[in-house]
Amino acid sequence: MTQTNRGTVLACCLAGAWMGLCLPATVLAHLGGDAASVHNDRAALSGQLRTSSMLQYDAHEMTLPSGTVVHEYVARSGAVFAISWQGPSPPDLSQLLGAYFPRFTDAASAAAQGQHGLRRQLSSVQADFVVQSVAHLRTFRGKAYVPSLVPDGVAVEQLP
Repeated sequence: MTQTNRGTVLACCLAGAWMGLCLPATVLAHLGGDAASVHNDRAALSGQLRTSSMLQYDAHEMTLPSGTVVHEYVARSGAVFAISWQGPSPPDLSQLLGAYFPRFTDAASAAAQGQHGLRRQLSSVQADFVVQSVAHLRTFRGKAYVPSLVPDGVAVEQLP
């Protein structure tokens, strides 16, 4: 390895370590994150958390101060494979979707073109990210999931 290559590798490693120290812990909380991210979401969203264990996953239900209810589904592997929400206001989706949030906003922008009236609907199906959302007056509901993380035998369509 040349001196220049070693310097570049060292600079990249140091930059990555610096970013890891400087960014808040809640950046780790997201769809596709680990089970600990659910607690980060609860703290960031000031929600009340209740957990139910199913055969193939744990369902974490958060009730936010706004009255919106958020579900996060964690597979036995430890990964958050799906989230859903319903209530009078949308939750902080940048918190819940994490790295998938830019893809959500892109899909929402594309879906908004041509929609008129009080009802907004979004359905975006990609190989590694699916999101469905409906907004009408003071009712917001939606679901997002990562197909590759969904445990075998779990029907995402049946999750609340």
